[in-house]
Amino acid sequence: MRTTVRLRGELLELAKRKAAEQGRSLTALIEDALRHELARPATRRRIKIPVSKATGGALSGVDLIKTNRLEDEIERSRRKS
Repeated sequence: MRTTVRLRGELLELAKRKAAEQGRSLTALIEDALRHELARPATRRRIKIPVSKATGGALSGVDLIKTNRLEDEIERSRRKS
């Protein structure tokens, strides 16, 4: 099938040179490059993860008093061992 594709001059010259170096036609080079591109798996869309801009303080639901008591208990347990 014939079709028209517009390429920048420098790209066309590079493609012609590459095809000649490999001993094949420009059409074959373009077809192979297109097949290669189409065979690649689709890239995943990037997911934006929200980042908290809050400064200082504990996370919601974290009881610092209980956390401190737990740390103290762990420290006492280590000293006994």
